[in-house]
Amino acid sequence: MLKGVITPVITVFDEEGRVDFKGNEEVINSLVNGGVNGLLFLGSIGEFFALTMEEKKEFIKFVLKTVNKRVPVLIGTGGNVVDEVIELTNFADNEGADAAVVISPYYFKLNDESLYNYYSKVAKNTKLPLVLYNFPDRTAVNIDPNLVLKLAKEFKNIVGIKDTVDNISHTRQLINIVKSEIKDFEVFSGFDEYFVPNLLSGGNGLIGGLSNIVPERFAKLYKAYNDRDFETLELLQRDVNILMGIYTVSDFFIPAIKTAKMLSGCDIKPICKSPATMLSNNQLEEIREILKKVHVL
Repeated sequence: MLKGVITPVITVFDEEGRVDFKGNEEVINSLVNGGVNGLLFLGSIGEFFALTMEEKKEFIKFVLKTVNKRVPVLIGTGGNVVDEVIELTNFADNEGADAAVVISPYYFKLNDESLYNYYSKVAKNTKLPLVLYNFPDRTAVNIDPNLVLKLAKEFKNIVGIKDTVDNISHTRQLINIVKSEIKDFEVFSGFDEYFVPNLLSGGNGLIGGLSNIVPERFAKLYKAYNDRDFETLELLQRDVNILMGIYTVSDFFIPAIKTAKMLSGCDIKPICKSPATMLSNNQLEEIREILKKVHVL
């Protein structure tokens, strides 16, 4: 069972917008050595939406070889073309991934019947464990907990959900409704500040972007929770609360996460796929000040 801190890993690019394999290797090793419990590649922070199918497949081969089974590897395979989702999920399965994370289709606001048809077709045509990805700010759809329960009961390879909703109540409803009938179903929060509330509500942990920057602190936070070390937990939660400010430095937050990773000592360039741009000097200084407040710098 997946649990704890799962990092949705940034994808490092060079100045030409090509995958920087050396830079990605450094990021991967920093996260594994930092003590996270798993890695998600080609998630939202991994810029899956800006990569071709060929780039994704090459990258999947690379990350699985680089991680080399040190921690579980999840691959984001979602998209709007269901046949491509199935193709990429099966590719990840054949390459040795541990699970696929599948965002719901975006652009149109789909009803429950359409969402059921989408996820059931993926589940019927793949064997890899599937983690649903609920991100209504990007898809315009908030997946109903009762639909999640229906899918999980019908398809044994639907094993969990990443709930990226800025409201712990929705995540709590998922936990109460789905896990009451399927105890092993995995419910992760997608907002870093809800890591501890998720655990307290009976969830499985976090798939959150800030662990790219300070993986060891999130690992310590999870350990403090399990050890009932509430003094340490309170101190680390304060750091998380401060670091949440990184998300608001730029409207498109991925360059901010990459910049913070670079400033924390990782030899990468904070380049994103077009049309995203680099941060301004003022934005860079904002991130630097946030990192100083939590003694990263």
